[in-house]
Amino acid sequence: MSKQLLINATPEETRVALVENGTLAEFYIERASDRGLVGNIYCGKVVRVLPGMQAAFVDIGLAKAGFLHASDFQPGVADLPIIEEEALEQARVAALHAIDAEPIAAMPNADAATDEIDDSVPAPMPPPPPIEDGLARGDEIIVQVAKEPFGSKGCRVTSHVSLPGRYLVYLPTTNHLGVSRRIEDEAERERLHGIVMAMKPPEAGFIIRTVCVNVSQRELEADMRFLVRLWNDTLKRAETATAPSLIHGDMDLILRSVRDSFTADIDSVVVDRPHDHQRILEFVDSFAPALKSRVELHVDPRPLFDPHGIEPALSRALERRVWLKSGGYIVIDQTEALTTVDVNTGRYVGKTDHEETVVTTNLEAIHEIVDQLRVRNIGGIIIIDFIDMMDPANRERVMDAFDAALKDDKMRSNILKISELGLVEMTRKRTRASLSELLTDTCPACDGRGRVKSITTIAYDIMRRVRAVAQLAPEAQHLTVHAHPSVAAFLGEEEGPAMDRLEREIGCRITIEPVDDGNHTGFDVVAR
Repeated sequence: MSKQLLINATPEETRVALVENGTLAEFYIERASDRGLVGNIYCGKVVRVLPGMQAAFVDIGLAKAGFLHASDFQPGVADLPIIEEEALEQARVAALHAIDAEPIAAMPNADAATDEIDDSVPAPMPPPPPIEDGLARGDEIIVQVAKEPFGSKGCRVTSHVSLPGRYLVYLPTTNHLGVSRRIEDEAERERLHGIVMAMKPPEAGFIIRTVCVNVSQRELEADMRFLVRLWNDTLKRAETATAPSLIHGDMDLILRSVRDSFTADIDSVVVDRPHDHQRILEFVDSFAPALKSRVELHVDPRPLFDPHGIEPALSRALERRVWLKSGGYIVIDQTEALTTVDVNTGRYVGKTDHEETVVTTNLEAIHEIVDQLRVRNIGGIIIIDFIDMMDPANRERVMDAFDAALKDDKMRSNILKISELGLVEMTRKRTRASLSELLTDTCPACDGRGRVKSITTIAYDIMRRVRAVAQLAPEAQHLTVHAHPSVAAFLGEEEGPAMDRLEREIGCRITIEPVDDGNHTGFDVVAR
């Protein structure tokens, strides 16, 4: 399977697309005015403890307090000891002796329990004590954002801090060692487990990430040292911080994507801004110099996403109805509580009998459903209404195909058996907002029952179009933008400084003309 990571960056927003076999598989977006929160660590202040919910609300300096459940709380995080360089060196020397002295398979704790651990799951914890026994209003605690704000809810926070590196995830609040379940080769699991177990300080916990396959001890050691130092620095900042305040911010989307997604099976990483190209080269050189040759700067005058059909794929991912090649279709409806997916035969009438038509449509829909879950970043509770099948063997066949299709999805999911009515209930891990939440607003014309592109999204689409038109018409002295009055006002007022920068960037004057044709999503850019 061919894979590419495409990074389109402007001063206003960064967009990252993972393309598999020429098709958009995953999409991420981060705006300069609204950076993601997941992974950030804060010194927060408890504003309310709710024994009846076994939860607390923690002020971390955002508009809404973070939600902390009892199962996510651990006292004394700020009092954890700093791991000194000397301890790391002693662990490294001990690891060399241990690995030389006995085979890796004989290393302690290389047990089957790690088979159920993946990149994002900390070690299993015992039932928590009542939250009111450990927290009171006004307490200052260290918490990390685990889930972005969703709808009317604030972000979810946790005391179980995890710091992801290239090869390892550091868990400073536990001494557990886990191995990604996606590493299936048992000998490689044992090799990695033995190296890290022998090398880590006793009080440190780690998860070995999927990308660790065939990685050397030296690379693992370097990643471990980096993460321990990072946590030490965070603890030191917490000592002098006044709650609420940020004490550690995760990397921006560009470096996060390279850190987490640039693996050996990625054929190329293509970025369209020279500054970011250089940043990525320097970052990759620090952990995988052999991959530097796969980092490319996009020099084609066409926008980076155009040859790959990303923009049409994004538009399709915002539609409620998605057509299948056979003529069937699926309907995706997202609510605050859950997402429903309805499968329909549509124009497909089959060739032999009704059951064959139904099974064929369901099997074709499976791949589109999984693709749309990934591209739209849909999480939480998902209900899929397959077309009713009379034969139990056919229901089992569909479920087997669904399980197989989900293996390519890196997000953890849990699926229940298909019901007699053809319903499948599943959950999919959700940490960040879905594509619809990021790119659309509630529709004012239908009182919020539908979704339309937000003014911000349209404005940034216009700015990208301006850059593209300026490249294709270098002789132009003047560009005119025709847009809906609300979009024109946003560009002239909210994004006035950005438009001034854009004029200097392209060396061309830009005029914005409001056009009220009833469609606030439409616009045009004319070169003169």
